[in-house]
Amino acid sequence: MRVLVVGSGAREHALLLALRRDPEVEGLAIAPGNAGTAAIADQYDVDVTSGEAVTKLAQRIRADLVVIGPEVPLVLGVADAVRSAGIACFGPGTDAARIEGSKSFAKDVMTAAGVRTARSEVVDNPARLDASLDRFGPPGGERAWVVKDDGLAAGKGVVVTPDRAAARAHAANLLESGHPVLLESFLDGPEVSLFCVVDGETVVPLLPAQDFKRAGDNDTGPNTGGMGAYAPLPWLPEDILTQIVDEVVKPVAAELVARGSPFSGLMYAGLAITSQGPAVIEFNCRFGDPETQSVLALLETPLGQLLYAAASGNLADEPPLRWRDGAAVTVVLAAENYPGRPRVGDPITGSEADGVLHAGTRRRDDGAIVSSGGRVLSVVGTGADLAAAREAAYRVIKSIRLPGSHFRSDIALAAAEERLAR
Repeated sequence: MRVLVVGSGAREHALLLALRRDPEVEGLAIAPGNAGTAAIADQYDVDVTSGEAVTKLAQRIRADLVVIGPEVPLVLGVADAVRSAGIACFGPGTDAARIEGSKSFAKDVMTAAGVRTARSEVVDNPARLDASLDRFGPPGGERAWVVKDDGLAAGKGVVVTPDRAAARAHAANLLESGHPVLLESFLDGPEVSLFCVVDGETVVPLLPAQDFKRAGDNDTGPNTGGMGAYAPLPWLPEDILTQIVDEVVKPVAAELVARGSPFSGLMYAGLAITSQGPAVIEFNCRFGDPETQSVLALLETPLGQLLYAAASGNLADEPPLRWRDGAAVTVVLAAENYPGRPRVGDPITGSEADGVLHAGTRRRDDGAIVSSGGRVLSVVGTGADLAAAREAAYRVIKSIRLPGSHFRSDIALAAAEERLAR
């Protein structure tokens, strides 16, 4: 099997490494890739938002399977174009991808499916903003206002704040830019990311993970696309995981089938484990970054065969997944000023160590690897438990040199120290 992966981040680097372990995968290609993926796959410079361009590349290299990593190509219908050409594609079509592309659509699906989620309201008129804000957040008993861009925002369109002025300013800026705003009630409790491989109504859960969205230690600073993650979650009871699959993911998958938009690919449920049980924060239509790096580091089941089964409508026939014992911790190295406009073009040393996955990197003509984005690298450590995996990840990331870079020092710390309640 020859596999084409679409994307250029650490998530795609992790997918390539896992696919390479599958004995049925005979060839790997990536478009467009980065400085790290070039060492393990044929690399092609293609407009990943163009269904025609991706399809032509897949045909030219005779790909048996196309795996689309980022959300933007999925929302734009690239998977539809690939499938229309008769090539198996792992990733939902544009209709099903609205589960991430439109938060209001996702809310409508969850309501119809009877899935518990935050109370919400869409604001598309600045004249309604103040009255809507009065219905959410302090002083009405909630801890914070939750203000989201209704569309795609790369994880950075969300503000959670007890400051009404800050909440209003973020909402007003979105509206001024022509983006509808979603206001939500605040959901308390630890967060969980659950990836599920989905083929219509067939749902196969992967290991649950937890990511860290704030830029600074102790969840301070602005939201980012993710500064680290770990898996599995020793504090999450097995019955809660079963509840999430049975009461959240399966009903949503069934509702999409009922609407004539069956989901085929990776469905990502982001949840808060509240005192009343799991509640959905958001759905994504693809592997999440940085959780993917931790989850796939522990997967023993051949990934290519699993994704091909889902893409070809045969997921229900697959055997149970197999996992390595132990834990995995991912820590993200970010460029100076991220999540603002990052400083780029700086040389990186130490980026070729074991466990380092590339994201915002490129190789200069002189052979040097330099930064080219906000989240530059992910470092994955594995070990017998979270403490050992943390030690492995931080040992490597501290050896990498990138001027002005920063990373969080507390990824998985509370879980490793058993400070998260079961």
